[in-house]
Amino acid sequence: MMKLQGKRALVTGASRGIGAAIARRLAADGADVAITFERSAEQAEAVAAEIRALGRRALAIQADSADPAAVRAAVDQVAQSFGGLDILVNNAGIFRAGPLESLSLDDIDATLYVNVRAVVIASQAASQYLGEGGRIISIGSNLASRVPAPGASLYSMSKSALIGWTQGLARDLGSRGITVNLVHPGSTDTDMNPADGEFSAMQKGRMAIPRYGAAEDVAALVAFIAGPEGRSINGAGLTIDGGANA
Repeated sequence: MMKLQGKRALVTGASRGIGAAIARRLAADGADVAITFERSAEQAEAVAAEIRALGRRALAIQADSADPAAVRAAVDQVAQSFGGLDILVNNAGIFRAGPLESLSLDDIDATLYVNVRAVVIASQAASQYLGEGGRIISIGSNLASRVPAPGASLYSMSKSALIGWTQGLARDLGSRGITVNLVHPGSTDTDMNPADGEFSAMQKGRMAIPRYGAAEDVAALVAFIAGPEGRSINGAGLTIDGGANA
């Protein structure tokens, strides 16, 4: 069923991993999809080609999420190319970890610029185009609410900031029929955190279901929220982590 037929979506940071899976799933459900990427042009174009093969329109836009002007320009380009915008998925993110004393000013700035400021700027820019039934969905982390090991304080802070942003923005945009939600993945099998990686056994040990999630699992949840059946989900944080935070 094409639950997103005629919808126009932008997924940031979607040349690979969870973002690419989200872009593919939204397209499979009927949406035209644009993605942004920072450096992986070849991978981004491959994702766009997959979307076009499904009969949808696709764009791959180079945009550094740490650059406010690039974020705004990407949103404007999508709206102009597609004739509007219905769904924004704030997926771009970085992970800087380590002991407190090792965190540099660059680590702090980069984390806040990409994981927090870019979400605010993209949401602000997209809100000019979103109408009734519009969706803003951000990708957080289960580390936003529980930090099981040292070294993740900066990243966890950045993702927990999205909780307040999501709840507040849901109030700001609710009168326009626009929903704002947050998805918190746990350990997900991607090239950044492979299920057979160095730290996978430790991560599986925290889960009620001891297996990594697939990027497609997260994408399915995002697609549900983006679709008509998700119309009453608003201001929510939905965790998909195999019970790691249970």
